[in-house]
Amino acid sequence: MSQANDGTGPGVIIDITDLHDPVLSAVQRAAVDAAQEPRLEEEHVLDLARQATGLSDFGDDGFRERMRLWLKCAADDAGLSRLGRSTIFGMCVRYATTRLRVEDLVRRHPEILDIPIERPLVVAGLPRSGTTHLQNFLAADRNLRSLPYWEAIRPVPAADEVATPGQEDPRHAKCAAEWVQADALLPYTKAMHEFSPDHISEDVEFSCIDFGSYHIEWLTFSPAWRDYCETHDQTPVFRYLKKCLQVLNFQTGTKRWLMKCPQHMENLVPLTTVFPDATVVMTHRDPVASIQSAITSNCYRQRISRRTVEPKKTSDYWIDRYERLLRACVRDRDRLDPERTVDVYFDKFMAAPMATVEEIYRKAGMPISDALRAAWADFIARAPRGKYGQIHYDLRRDFGLTPEEIRARFGFYFERFPVTVEVK
Repeated sequence: MSQANDGTGPGVIIDITDLHDPVLSAVQRAAVDAAQEPRLEEEHVLDLARQATGLSDFGDDGFRERMRLWLKCAADDAGLSRLGRSTIFGMCVRYATTRLRVEDLVRRHPEILDIPIERPLVVAGLPRSGTTHLQNFLAADRNLRSLPYWEAIRPVPAADEVATPGQEDPRHAKCAAEWVQADALLPYTKAMHEFSPDHISEDVEFSCIDFGSYHIEWLTFSPAWRDYCETHDQTPVFRYLKKCLQVLNFQTGTKRWLMKCPQHMENLVPLTTVFPDATVVMTHRDPVASIQSAITSNCYRQRISRRTVEPKKTSDYWIDRYERLLRACVRDRDRLDPERTVDVYFDKFMAAPMATVEEIYRKAGMPISDALRAAWADFIARAPRGKYGQIHYDLRRDFGLTPEEIRARFGFYFERFPVTVEVK
């Protein structure tokens, strides 16, 4: 099945045979042709955020340096298409706009900063290592506070987004419309990583409000940003993440938070500095399985975000990036409190999900009721793997690589964690 046939669904095998030389759909061609060249300038981004909100206080200025670097990475990447640069620019405006609204709410209600964020459950692990499935599994527990995507991208409602009791939240409606457009543009994305309105989101969205996330690396080659993160303390970014959680608790009530982000694996020390009583759940999987998914999905997106698809540059960048992430994980894993840390292995989790979550709840000191077991069983029935289809990965055909070549870079990880070799 090539990209021109966008059928998805349970049991469908999706083989993107035009990964290198994409045949654009009419929707994709129209989007690429319509994109305007953005002004990738700090003050232009901030001015647009001010105009959108009527606000001017961005809080601590530390984020500006990071935002400038995001914009510079986009400007320096000559391979980006106008649509690729426009997407990054629009993302920066959205995060700056959200930051103004967060800061305004906290200014008007300073008691927000006194709201405790106690004993959160934090899922960390490579993309495609079971983190999303595990997070959604745990989110079936209504005693936990999770973050649906519609709320993650608009955590503080604008004046025209205030919900009316008994009616759909306007933010949800906007997100649903955006999802329809995004799905039409890149229909196979949902088989790789879903972004529908009610999908439980990563807290990366809140780190981005402080411009402190590796999210920019998924949109443009960003070695300067990668190196910046390795040489700068990420604790302030986690403090801002905490502020965003406090803002949501203020608006909707306090529950125990369920958080998740793959990048937490390389930030275990700042994570537990800001959330010292967190229970950290780390998922582990053959890195090759995660990498083949990451580079395939990245190249799929490049059909509209870049002038040409660049498979070798993509694989080189992300194999190196994964090695850095996992070396940091191995370096810092034993600094965590063993009484509040759970290692989850992908194959075991998929074979016995109930046993896995029971161990997590035991470590977290959380009770398991019959009603909760029923909710988990219902989730398993409603959320089978591959509900939007299964992507066929071919490292040799698409990237000129063998699993053994990639895996050789990660001997240190296999020595530390008993991960099952999966991709052969």
